Amino acid sequence: MQFHRPFKLFFVLGSIFITFLLMAEVTGSKWFQVAIGSKALTMTLGVIPFPITFIVTDLLNEYYGRRGVRYLTLVGMVMIVLAFFLLQLDMAIPAAGNSPVDDHSFQVVFFNTGQVITGSIVAYLIGQLVDIQVFHLIRKKTKNKLLWLRATGSTIFSQLLDSYVVIFVAYWGTYDFQTLNSISYTNFFYKIFIAIGITPLIYLAHYWIERYLGEDAHKMAEAALKEGKEEIQPYPG
Repeated sequence: MQFHRPFKLFFVLGSIFITFLLMAEVTGSKWFQVAIGSKALTMTLGVIPFPITFIVTDLLNEYYGRRGVRYLTLVGMVMIVLAFFLLQLDMAIPAAGNSPVDDHSFQVVFFNTGQVITGSIVAYLIGQLVDIQVFHLIRKKTKNKLLWLRATGSTIFSQLLDSYVVIFVAYWGTYDFQTLNSISYTNFFYKIFIAIGITPLIYLAHYWIERYLGEDAHKMAEAALKEGKEEIQPYPG
């Protein structure tokens, strides 16, 4: 069987997306602080791998359209749920007497991760669906111009929702409102700062993809823009 380049690209981008998404979920229960002047800002560790998903989502939206991103969004949600159940199973299995990680240590790390994943499933679906729609709307309004605007604009709306929903669902009742609100808006502004900062990487990725796909890149981008009026093929068959 011969795999065409658009299919290979979708597979690679999807793999990167799922990897960084799961790492964001698994590490999200750990908080860290960043000192800015005399003020210490608290964020979740999940904000470190998460920005990579911005780039991948925008690239998929650009060349594979809303159907392609929705498909990967569904796969990502299933993988998050699967990771959640695997963690529950792992925590239920007693550690051996000579295990380098005992049950208590394992529970301390991954019990909160389970709560974070629960909140993330809700936030992930809301954020991704909003990102897809806003990206496509801006793209149509600007007639496929201003890549930076649709990439950053869609991220602002989606991550505003994601940053608040995941924190409040995961930790509501455990921490007070002020703490949750502080972490939420800190996470949000960090993500926006990173989203703006990685804009050159999105342009670089576009350049590389167009060289890799050749004429298919333009055809796929046009099909994604006109999505809803014609059927999009993820790879030429």
